[in-house]
Amino acid sequence: MANYRVVLRHSEEGYSVSCPGLPGCWSQGATEEEALANIQVAIQEYIEAAEELTREDDSRLVEVGIG
Repeated sequence: MANYRVVLRHSEEGYSVSCPGLPGCWSQGATEEEALANIQVAIQEYIEAAEELTREDDSRLVEVGIG
């Protein structure tokens, strides 16, 4: 299980949330809890899509640690 930092913003419609480490990965919700649950799904789908794209060519997904 990985942890991602997200940016949560209150708006007139509820909450928007984005993941700066994953460009274009964002979601929203009526409540803070809903927005955070939705971004978890969005992050999972983003990662799955990235892994699928790497299977289609000669690139590969590699994990590196930052200490």
